[in-house]
Amino acid sequence: MPHIKVTPISKQELANRAEKHSELIEFIARSENYPETLIGINYQNEKFLLVYKYTNDEAMLKYEKITRPLKLTLLKEAIGLVANILELNILSSNIVDIRHKQPLFASKYFKRIEDFIDIKFEHKSIAIEVGFGSGRHILYQAKQNPQTLFIGIEIHTPSAGQLLKQIEIQGLSNIWVVNYDARLFLEMLPSNICKQIFVHFPVPWDKKPSRRVIGDEFTSEAMRVLDIDGTFELRTDSDLYYEYALHTFSKLPKLKMEIKKNYALPIISKYEARWQRQSKDIYDVTLLCDEKSNKKQEKYDFNCSDLRYNIDIDKQLPRTSQVHDDYFIHFERLYKMNMDTLLIKCAFGSFARPEHKYIIVNKNSCEYYPSLPIPSHANYKAHLAIKEFLNG
Repeated sequence: MPHIKVTPISKQELANRAEKHSELIEFIARSENYPETLIGINYQNEKFLLVYKYTNDEAMLKYEKITRPLKLTLLKEAIGLVANILELNILSSNIVDIRHKQPLFASKYFKRIEDFIDIKFEHKSIAIEVGFGSGRHILYQAKQNPQTLFIGIEIHTPSAGQLLKQIEIQGLSNIWVVNYDARLFLEMLPSNICKQIFVHFPVPWDKKPSRRVIGDEFTSEAMRVLDIDGTFELRTDSDLYYEYALHTFSKLPKLKMEIKKNYALPIISKYEARWQRQSKDIYDVTLLCDEKSNKKQEKYDFNCSDLRYNIDIDKQLPRTSQVHDDYFIHFERLYKMNMDTLLIKCAFGSFARPEHKYIIVNKNSCEYYPSLPIPSHANYKAHLAIKEFLNG
């Protein structure tokens, strides 16, 4: 984690020095209850926060996790630049010169979830693999089908990183990698866009079935994004997951399904090879889409500019998490930017993949920082409730 340790200065002195550099430092937000100050940065067209955390003997300048930009070089440059212009006395630093190193997640094949908002695909066909693991299957498919764009969704960050490396090594140009939860990703896509969705050997989660990637909403969304003759393919070695999937799929109002047992694929993972040696049964359940879905209608408006700061906001906000059937809200911390401006740190939305944002509210307006929430149903319901809390 890039950071610089410095001799501490007071909150007020930090603010006084920052005022002289408004081209880089947009604001200072001070916590009343925690020994830290947030620094709003605008650097190379990226907005993010740095954290100035201190004790009596030492302070640390580091990045803030929620707003962290993808480019590590940019982040390190910003930390060093801020330490320099604020004339902080540096005690130690782990920031080294990495200008000649290409950050892995700066690859053009790595896509953020925000990239799919109102996306227009330019490829002849789209296929999705959920939880690609080692990446063997998606790499094989991409080589065999060069005209198809394969989108790999993987919540395990090291696996996403390994696939990005293989894309570069093997010279492929038709794979995108998304490090996100597939259950929310499908909400971002237009209807009737995919020809295939692969879910191969998902984690069974036998003790926590609510964490399974396949569920009622995921299945419905998968069938919505599939085009006519598109397929949704589950492959599993788990008897329990197989039975669970059959029960879940059977809830669809219309269903055409094919089941296979112990059929080999042209490419298998090392784990599947091990299971075959152990004579474990492997099930394939394939759903076929045979009709067009309606276009996705939801348009979520996350505008909250009509809200205003009032002196009682900190009393209006609940101190505990507000949990509902399909979303939650948790106001984590409040920071004071000036007498009539607050920066509010909060988590909200889906239990599977919570949204983490800051909200700036002042006497003139209110806005999310540094960007709007992902336009999902859970986030929008949480947004409406957040507005009610801020409005008193």
